[in-house]
Amino acid sequence: MSALIALAAGGTGGHMFPAEALARELLGRGFGVALVTDRRGQAFGDKLPGASLHRIRAGRFGAGLVSKVVGLTGLALGTLEAGRLLRRLSPAAAVGFGGYPSVPTMLAAARLRLPTLIHEQNAILGRANRLLAPRARVIATAFAETAGVREADRARLVLTGNPVRPAIAQLRGAPYRAPETEGPFEVLVIGGSQGARVLSEVIPAAVALLPEALRRLLRVTQQARAEDIEAVRRAHAASGVAAELATFFADVPQRLARAHLVISRAGASTVAELAMIGRPAILVPYLHAADDHQTANARALEKAGGAWVMPQASFTAAALAEQLAMLMTAPDRLARAAAAAEAQGRPDAASALADLVAAVAGNGHPVPREHAA
Repeated sequence: MSALIALAAGGTGGHMFPAEALARELLGRGFGVALVTDRRGQAFGDKLPGASLHRIRAGRFGAGLVSKVVGLTGLALGTLEAGRLLRRLSPAAAVGFGGYPSVPTMLAAARLRLPTLIHEQNAILGRANRLLAPRARVIATAFAETAGVREADRARLVLTGNPVRPAIAQLRGAPYRAPETEGPFEVLVIGGSQGARVLSEVIPAAVALLPEALRRLLRVTQQARAEDIEAVRRAHAASGVAAELATFFADVPQRLARAHLVISRAGASTVAELAMIGRPAILVPYLHAADDHQTANARALEKAGGAWVMPQASFTAAALAEQLAMLMTAPDRLARAAAAAEAQGRPDAASALADLVAAVAGNGHPVPREHAA
């Protein structure tokens, strides 16, 4: 029977997308895959035919004392559940993708002396991975420079990049077509699940400040929250701007490929997808992201020449209008940024991560299966 790899991930797509990409790569190589996740991560199980899905509880820590006690209790119970599950599955290795849902499984794996690997998607090591890093045999990173890593752990860092979903990977190499003088100028606005309201407030106001000649060229595709969408629609209509609005776009990869400019948050998956397809972006990091990791992600792409960062504190209608007017009249600058973004893409990220997992699994031994009752 093929060696089984346990993947611990849950919560947001930022953690689940790379886990899904690695699972597909491992399944294609003949490995067995078990996805250990929380309630929110269960939805991804349908995307991985051939992988087994297991749900455990995971403690989430709030600010108050009661929340911390509840979180610690959930973590302890989840770790016990994960330990029993791992003994039953007897995986050759366990891989964690950060976020609190991965912690119980990875703690249990370390206690069972399983070979472990963690993957960090952001440019700053997340809190869960900081806890797990001393116990991990290998720490895979998405960025060449990752902050928050202890000196004692740096020798185990390996740069793999951040695997992206297949629909994005398939568009690698789609040529960037710089906007023409007569238009149209395609702007795609995508916001994370949190804090996207500022995009709904600032972008229509900024567009309204543009000269009429530029507004006529704009084609805005904008994701907006349900409670904001009608106000955004009215604002764009009042400016005479062609706009397509939705709370969710199922075909984001294709829309990314068509975009001349993207305005977005700077989550790890978003930055990896922009680099994979090679599209220039104005990035507005989410103000309350843990350890301000979105700013670190955005600055990395900006440093490479593929994006412009606008911190939320200075993301005003006037500032954005000025930036848009400059970029809309500088197609060469956009084309250079697209090429710079694409140079940061890592189309082999899933393969490189799978190579690491195979190496780690090959150097360890699965825990003994529990004896049948």
